[in-house]
Amino acid sequence: MKLVEVEGTHTLQSTYSSIDVHVGQSVSVLITTDQPVYNYYVIVSSRFTNPVITTAAILRYTGSSGPAPISIPGGPTTQIGWSLNQARTIRTNLTASGPRPNPQGSYHYGLINTTRTIRLGSSAAQINGKQRYAVNSVSFVPADTPLKLADHFNIGGVFRLGSIPDAPTGSREHLDTSIMAADFRAFVEIVFENKENIV
Repeated sequence: MKLVEVEGTHTLQSTYSSIDVHVGQSVSVLITTDQPVYNYYVIVSSRFTNPVITTAAILRYTGSSGPAPISIPGGPTTQIGWSLNQARTIRTNLTASGPRPNPQGSYHYGLINTTRTIRLGSSAAQINGKQRYAVNSVSFVPADTPLKLADHFNIGGVFRLGSIPDAPTGSREHLDTSIMAADFRAFVEIVFENKENIV
């Protein structure tokens, strides 16, 4: 499959036989259906869990009447190094779909001033007797109402803009539906900081 987009950003179009998709992440891939007419599995398995949970969908070619293969192949599940190496291969396509403060054709990516720097620092703590992980001291909990619906219909009390700070504060970890406000088409630098001993 050819990866073409991650989180709304066009990527250099690299080909993968499997790809990590993390919690809350979205990706777009293209597949070429040029194999012999048959039924093929599309396999999804959990990463870094014990036990490994696996599920499958069937990609059915037109005219195929036979069953899908009986055995489901396993995927990479605990190889952290494999995951990190794959993440390093994903690159932004800087020539496609960038913000354009200048007229078409005069856009120079490296010359736009960074208007904001966001530092996202990870931490771990026991909260209410449970092991939790946090970003800038906020451990995310989902709201009862989906956030995009609450935003679209202007439903109050579901989330609060600015509920997560722009940088680590060193304060005690706490639970919240962390939402960070941003200006439309702002040019933002995001720095990830991980001082933990695990990924």
